Amino acid sequence: MGLIKEFREFAMRGNVVDLAVGVVIGGAFGAIVNSLVGDIIMPIIGVLTGGIDFTGASVTVGEAVIAYGKFIQAIFSFIIIAFALFMVIKGMNTMKKKEEAAPSAPPAPSKEEVLLGEIRDLLKQRN
Repeated sequence: MGLIKEFREFAMRGNVVDLAVGVVIGGAFGAIVNSLVGDIIMPIIGVLTGGIDFTGASVTVGEAVIAYGKFIQAIFSFIIIAFALFMVIKGMNTMKKKEEAAPSAPPAPSKEEVLLGEIRDLLKQRN
């Protein structure tokens, strides 16, 4: 029973759960980017290049079919995903810098400083 309990503790750690959520969201994001590239960007590029359909672009070498169009589409998908991740990380770093740069409240005076301030005020009243 100790092994099962240990595994449950491991699986329920925050890092593992966060990673699982990230993988699921990344898969969904990948599907969105693939659709964006395949259904919107590549047809526009095809029109700009004279009607070339990159998704079906291939060359036959002997009996092997080299589908270089799918490779080009994968490159565009990668560039878009990398740019989106760059923008997210850049935004997070900007927010972190703002938090670090935000002026913090001055520290509360120590008991000695308060006492010295009271002595100063009493001396001013005497004079």
